[in-house]
Amino acid sequence: MADYRLPTTVRPTHYQLAVKTDLAATPASFSAEAIIDLAVDETTSSIVFNLHPSLSVTHIALASGDLEATAIPTSALSVDAETERATLDLGAVGGGLTAGVHGAKLFVRWEAELGGNMMGYYKSNGDADEHGNRPIYALTQFEPTAARRAMPCWDEPLHKATYALSMIAREDQVVLANMDAVSAVPWQPAAPLSSSEAALDASYTVGSSLPASSSGSWTVTQFTTTPPMSTYLVAFACGDFAHLAAEHHSKLTGKTIPLKIYATANQIHKAQLGLDVKKWGLPIYEELFDIPYPLPKLDTLVAHDFDMGAMENWGLITGRTTAYLYDERSSLAAKKRVGTVQLHELAHMWFGDIVTMKWWDNLWLNEAFATLMGSLVLPERIFPEWKMNSEFIDTHWVRAMDLDCRRSSHPIEVACPDSSQINQIFDAISYSKGASVLRMLKSVVGEEKFFKGVSIYLKKHLYSNAQSSDLWEGISQSVGKDMGSVMANWTLKVGFPVITVEESGDSELKLTQNRFLSTNDVKGGENETLWWVPLEVKTVNGGKTDVDHDAILSDRSATYKVSSDSFKLNAETIGLYRVQYTPERLAKLGAQAQSFTVDDRVGLLSDASALASAGYSKTSAALAFAAAVATTETEYLPFSQISNLLGTVARVWWEDDEVHDAINKVRANIFRPLVDKMGYEHAEDDPPDVKQLRALAVSTAAAAGDETVLAEIVKRFEPFVTLNDDSGITPDLQRTIFTKAVREGSKAEYEKMLEVYNSPTSNPSTKVDAMFALCATQEPALIDRTFAMLPDTKAIKDQDLYIFFKGLGANRAVRHRNAQYVMDNWVALNERYNASFGLRNAIGGAFGKLSSKHDLERVSAFFGAHDVKKYKLVVAQTVEGIQAASDWLARDTEDVKAWLKENRFL
Repeated sequence: MADYRLPTTVRPTHYQLAVKTDLAATPASFSAEAIIDLAVDETTSSIVFNLHPSLSVTHIALASGDLEATAIPTSALSVDAETERATLDLGAVGGGLTAGVHGAKLFVRWEAELGGNMMGYYKSNGDADEHGNRPIYALTQFEPTAARRAMPCWDEPLHKATYALSMIAREDQVVLANMDAVSAVPWQPAAPLSSSEAALDASYTVGSSLPASSSGSWTVTQFTTTPPMSTYLVAFACGDFAHLAAEHHSKLTGKTIPLKIYATANQIHKAQLGLDVKKWGLPIYEELFDIPYPLPKLDTLVAHDFDMGAMENWGLITGRTTAYLYDERSSLAAKKRVGTVQLHELAHMWFGDIVTMKWWDNLWLNEAFATLMGSLVLPERIFPEWKMNSEFIDTHWVRAMDLDCRRSSHPIEVACPDSSQINQIFDAISYSKGASVLRMLKSVVGEEKFFKGVSIYLKKHLYSNAQSSDLWEGISQSVGKDMGSVMANWTLKVGFPVITVEESGDSELKLTQNRFLSTNDVKGGENETLWWVPLEVKTVNGGKTDVDHDAILSDRSATYKVSSDSFKLNAETIGLYRVQYTPERLAKLGAQAQSFTVDDRVGLLSDASALASAGYSKTSAALAFAAAVATTETEYLPFSQISNLLGTVARVWWEDDEVHDAINKVRANIFRPLVDKMGYEHAEDDPPDVKQLRALAVSTAAAAGDETVLAEIVKRFEPFVTLNDDSGITPDLQRTIFTKAVREGSKAEYEKMLEVYNSPTSNPSTKVDAMFALCATQEPALIDRTFAMLPDTKAIKDQDLYIFFKGLGANRAVRHRNAQYVMDNWVALNERYNASFGLRNAIGGAFGKLSSKHDLERVSAFFGAHDVKKYKLVVAQTVEGIQAASDWLARDTEDVKAWLKENRFL
């Protein structure tokens, strides 16, 4: 076994765990005990497991079939802080454990503070009351490697075990765990253990002698023993929570499963949608997988402080307020986030929880499936009006290729030699690329066969661990042919192809695949991979559309005969690849755009933009194509791609006022007429895509500086400042109105946003919109105030700091200052985010919009002089993004100017 993995000599089979939480202590803290049943597979003189140095171990004991319960001095335990691994020397108990010995049990007692870094068992602060007091509660976040911050354990997915948990808390507090509670009785501590007592005889109850506290009446709650599960899915919480309840009636088992969502009392009224989505999603998952939800209940806990978006703890899902709370002042985007996040986490109850990857190199088995199911398959069934297949292309398909076109990307299956590497692969490759590959496969083999194969895979590995080959085996069995070989390069190799289309006069196409790179400088060894590419050739003849589903490109080149002069590859944008047409064909496609579907047009626009930015084609060709499509376009998602292209050009040329201003004229020229036509208010019967198009039109025209639109925004915001009247601020336009009003305004507008940001009554999405607004000001004194907030942990939660860096990075006036702030404060930021994902997210926000050669050299030199092991992937990807942007500037500035002049924008 690799040295970064635990030895396999001893492994856990069952944990008896008791956790006593004291939220009133100063500082808030917890103490705990565990008796761990061990299987001894090899004779050993030591036991090695994971333990974070922040846990203070006070008692250790060991027993086995041939060893009486014996206390072990804590001096026999050594902890390696870097690997977070503990070694227990068994010399004090006769030298060790014998292979195959029965009844081996390890007793450990420990204590620790409840930290605030959002990892392990940590404290979260609720909203302040009228006196400024902020209540504290505690919850866990163990994925990927933070269970060791809360308990001694074998903190690897393969080491599944059962857990019998007891929670000890003050009697007025709510305690939650993976399973349902079976008893709750008053707790009084037994006589304290001496250092020589082993506490391993059959009469000892785990947790009974934990240290007493000075005040309050206490309750011990015992929970049902879990099925076998991995450590990262164990969860518990303690605090003053309120809840909403519903039920799931399983058609497969006839059982009724209680469903609850918990939040603090002042927020619970915003949690109904999250509960409803859970209720609507569970029966669909049971039907698709033909496997019932296996636990006796399913809770969701909404947390004020949460590092990730949400977490799929089995039976106790957790997540941010923005992931689960929704009210009448929330936008459609906020509603979609609640729906898709809840459905994503529900999918994990099968993908990840009941069947878990063997090691983190197969993280995609969890996250890609949850993304596919939560962002596409389930929303299509529950919210068909959302048109999620098209939106999936606009988000995940594009997001996947935006990252995977960089040399610093990684395969879907990627080696994870240490915990810092594990943290870094929670990215667009594991989530969006993996989901896009699965969507492609589902489309090619058919949904029925796909889900039959998925069900075969899940059933074969229930309560166990699996890897990619197991999934391919299940789908191959369903389809009737080997899918593992054709899918291997999609998961085992980095990158994706671009298909070049060359035309001859006899309707024959020469199709060639090569690796696509954002810098268009593929070197010999990087272009060895040949992908299995479903060409999905669509032709349009006399209004009749036909798609060739059998055409596959698996060699470097092939020829294909088309039956019409109106054609495109990658029908419905199913495949994860780019298509490069000749300039003449792209111009024809622009004129023929309305002959193709929305999904086709989204793919064509995305391809044109990506090919231009990487240098495979001229930017003028992409701009001309977008302008041509815009003349006949009526749908939101193609307009979203047009807006993205123009916004990207404006961002890359942000320091060239001449080009930047001219591109803004293009943006206003396309989107201002939409604003004039659609207005600023939604009609009651407007479908979601109409609402989204209206919001897109207003936001793009405002970003372009259109004076009429900006005047209307200021007009709508003014009553909010003077009268606290927000009736003119449509929720879907809220971020645009907030940010542009602050940008165009001064102190009064800024102070209003500060008030909204600090108000406990603001809904979560409104608070986020206020954060972006505070970053948009152009006033030097107000800019200084925003920067002064950044190091203040009372002003900005750790979970939100990256949002400020992202907002400041979007502000041209402070883009360089934002990057410099991160460089100047790197040590402090590293310390603040030493355990979480926050700094990784902040790097992209602070540096991702830089585009000059000078900035490339400066940022490269900075990161080259610092230890960025924990962030090396995102650093490399960010630097490569600046490289691609600076190359684009050097390559196409004159081409862009020529197009702008030709079209009278310059």
